[in-house]
Order: sequence, then structure tokens, then C-alpha cells
Amino acid sequence: MKRTVLFFLATVLVSGVTALTVVKITTSNSGPYVFSGNETPVQNVSLSNQLYPDFTYAAEMSVKGVVHVKVLKKGVSQTPSFFDFFFGYGSSDAEPRNQVNSGSGVIISPDGYIITNNHVIESADEINVTLDNNKSFRAKLVGADPVTDIALIKVDAQKLPFLNFGNSDSLRLGEWVIAIGNPYNLRSTVTAGIVSAKARSIPSENEEFKIESFIQTDAAVNPGNSGGALVNTRGELIGINTAIASRTGSYTGYSFAVPSSIAKKVIEDLMDFGKVQRAMLGITMQEIDGELAKEKGIKDLKGVYIADLVKDGAADRAGVKISDQLTLINGIPVNSGPAVQEQISKFRPGDKISTEIIRAGKPIRLSIVLQGRS
Repeated sequence: MKRTVLFFLATVLVSGVTALTVVKITTSNSGPYVFSGNETPVQNVSLSNQLYPDFTYAAEMSVKGVVHVKVLKKGVSQTPSFFDFFFGYGSSDAEPRNQVNSGSGVIISPDGYIITNNHVIESADEINVTLDNNKSFRAKLVGADPVTDIALIKVDAQKLPFLNFGNSDSLRLGEWVIAIGNPYNLRSTVTAGIVSAKARSIPSENEEFKIESFIQTDAAVNPGNSGGALVNTRGELIGINTAIASRTGSYTGYSFAVPSSIAKKVIEDLMDFGKVQRAMLGITMQEIDGELAKEKGIKDLKGVYIADLVKDGAADRAGVKISDQLTLINGIPVNSGPAVQEQISKFRPGDKISTEIIRAGKPIRLSIVLQGRS
């Protein structure tokens, strides 16, 4: 009887040790889990905190440099326009009356220079600016450029918080950005999104010459955000929020910002010359798609197709020919008309740029001296 009990206890002890050993071996094994196909595989994933975007620094630093802009237009007929969704739709009353519009602006220097959109301050009789700390100032118009929808205003103040310009050319698709502005008069509102596309153009109501190479994001932008800041996670200004694509007048997933590369050059011209010094390449171009490639025998579908040249224009004088493909400007790929516009708009007449074209399947480098608009 004693032998039977001892044998039973020994068996239990050995079984327990064996089971414990098996559990330790299987749980410490870091190799892949093999399953028969009838099971549902489960994998626990541990995500580092670094994988989660942190907008706190950029938001807290940048919000101080974004202002609320109020514009008074005296005795005007309120007629809805393309940009009315930024202000609220105007009245249809025939009798003229004072109209108050609102938007946003970005302080770009400690002595009170503020960048906003042209359509925010257009035809304004009075411009008032309220800072994040609730201080208010009367602003004066320094200059405006309807072609890029950028305007520069100034308040009489010193030691203001301001935003530094970032490099919009270095933005990557999927990069996190935040929009800061005053939608629906909700002061200092911050929204986040990613860069959805670059060098995007949007339909225009008229045939006026426009430079449009917008940064498209899915950061929420609504009426009142116009003229506000689009910043990266380092708090650098990389765009001026300008428009939304919407059938309702409110945000539906798409917003557009003027890149800092364009905005910075425009305001520098307004400060230095009082007007924009606009350089011209002197080409008519087409974007290259499958149909054009088949028609023209294009093998490498990149760049833009040179369909025509301005006689004695900058490109013509440099040796560019019709049917060339323009692929690079100063080392930056240009695969659409807006992308070409964005790069050329950074320069003034007389500036020299380096380009790369494809001719008869071979790359050729050309230097081009840009000209002014005749």
C-alpha cells in the first residue's frame, strides 16, 4: 500500500515538473506561432510612445502667433462670392450696409507684420486684429497679391510672438500637420491631420491668372480659418490655410493651404518693393498621362510636356524646345503644372535656375535666366 502511494506521489511530482518546464519553454520562445488553420491566430503588439504624434509643443508655441482678423466694409452690397464659406454667406438685401467679415492671420515678425489671405482683407475699410492674449490693434494694409491670395498687414506693436517659416518643399505625404485659426469665431482653435497631397490646384470661378499649388490636408478647416497657420510638428509655418472643397460650405475632409515657399517670397516682395516681382519661365505645358504618352511616343512618364514656348522667353533663350519634358527645377521633381508654378514663384526676374529636361529619351541640363511678365 505504501509503495502504491509513493509511486502515485512520484508520478504527480514528475508530471508537474514536466508541465512547468514545457510552459516555460513555450512562453519564452520568440519564434513565430505555427497554427493549423482551424485556429484564430492572436498576436499581441506593443507600440512605443514614439509612434504616437505629440502636437502639444507645436500647438502651444504656435497658437500664440495666430491672430483673429476682423474686417469692416462700409456701405457695400452683400453678394455671395467663392470665398463666402470662410465668412458666412452674405445677405441678398439690395440696400448697401456695413459688412463685417472675419478670418485669421499669422504674426511673422516681432514688430507686427502679419500674413493673411487677400480675400480676407479685400476692399476693407477697417482691419482689426486680436491677439491670443486678447489685446486688440488697428492694422494697416501693407500690400496684397490676388494671384496667390496672400496679403500682408501690420500692427503697431513690438516684441510679439511670431512663427518661423519652415520648408514646405520638404513636406512628405502622410506627414502630420496642424491647422490653427478662428473657425466660426472660436478663437485659437487647433486641428490636426496629415498631408494628403502636394501641388494641388482647385477650380476657379473665372479665367484670371492664378498661381495655385496648394498643400492638401485633412486637418479640419472651416469658415474663419482662412489666413491662419498650417504648421508641422516642430511648430514651423509651412502653409497659410486658404480654402476648402465643400458642397455645404463647411469642412468635409479636404482643406488647402498656400505653401510657405510661395507665401514667404510674396511677402518679402511686398515688404521690399510694394508689389510682387513675378518671374516667368515662358512655356506652355501639359501634364503627361497615358494618352499623351501614346500620342507623343513618350516612354518615361515624368515631368511636364513642353507644348509651346514664348518666343525669346526665358526657356526659349536657354535652348528648351517644344516636345521636351521638364523634369527637375533646382533638383526638385516637377510632375504637374502647379508643381512648376510653385518652384518658379519662389524666384524674381533675373534669377538663374538649373533645370533638367528629357529630349529624345536623354536627360539634358540647362540653366535658365528667368524673365519678368511682359
